[in-house]
Amino acid sequence: MSNISIIGTGNMARTIGARAVAGGNTVEIMGRDQSKATDLAKTLGGAATTGEWGTAPAGDIVIVALLHDGVVPAVAQYGDALAGKVIVDISNPFNSTFDGLAHREQTSIAQEVAKTAPTSASVVKAFNTVFRHVLEKGRPDVFLAGDNAQAKASVEAFIESLGLRPLDVGGLTMAHWLEGAGVVTVGLANHGVGNLDFALSITELPV
Repeated sequence: MSNISIIGTGNMARTIGARAVAGGNTVEIMGRDQSKATDLAKTLGGAATTGEWGTAPAGDIVIVALLHDGVVPAVAQYGDALAGKVIVDISNPFNSTFDGLAHREQTSIAQEVAKTAPTSASVVKAFNTVFRHVLEKGRPDVFLAGDNAQAKASVEAFIESLGLRPLDVGGLTMAHWLEGAGVVTVGLANHGVGNLDFALSITELPV
């Protein structure tokens, strides 16, 4: 099992944390509001603990569960405390109308994190194409992207411990397209599907 630190105390932090504890992983919660972090750790139970915001996370895998505009600043604030860690960005940088990305360049939050994080850290994009309640109740595929094969293998093992299937889409430049897929899920929810009770998945045809 994995040692996980989650930076954030919101809905995705709660959902991933709950599945992580249920999967036998060690979970640390870190939040700017220490009381919220403590409350979430108590709610998660099991091996969940709290850490102090800005200090070195205990987990080998650090999931940054913040809104997109807070991800890079948080990584910058942690600085060298993230050296050697696998940093997982789960954010979706939607624009104000939820029909495009907040950044216009062909980049991603994950790629910007990689520019900010210590050089010894590895960045992986994951979980952003799954709605929170689907992650909580279902068994969706989880797409991921990153440049470091060992880091991706660690994240894949963690995803499998949640009872989910990880699917590698390639290097970190693919994080831009995963963020675009996040926009597609919102479009489907508002139009073709008409609700939030679904997830993007891969169906393999028999040979």
